[in-house]
Amino acid sequence: MRIGDAAAAAGTTPRALRFYEERGLLPPPPRTATGQRRYGPDEVAHVRVIRELLALGLTVQDLRGVADRIQLLVDDPQRRCTRAEGASSASGVVERRLAAIDAEIARLRRLRDRLAQQTGQA
Repeated sequence: MRIGDAAAAAGTTPRALRFYEERGLLPPPPRTATGQRRYGPDEVAHVRVIRELLALGLTVQDLRGVADRIQLLVDDPQRRCTRAEGASSASGVVERRLAAIDAEIARLRRLRDRLAQQTGQA
């Protein structure tokens, strides 16, 4: 399928597919004789996994460090991202992202408490 059809099937845009490819998250798809990208179900599944990971709060930079492991989630959608023997780069990415989310939650709680205190709604 062409890039527009693949993007629609994955719930994104052609621009996003090109962006993922440029950033190394999506392997370059085969091309037609005229140079057009050709996508199949595997590439669409790959993009869906990328979008799901981004929706979970991981960044493109996070995913770049583990781009070679994204296919594992495509192959087995029920797969868990757990720490295997020895620290894997994937679990390190997740741990850093969780720490960043926890820090942001703590910051927002402090901000909320200050605002509530200032407005008498504590």
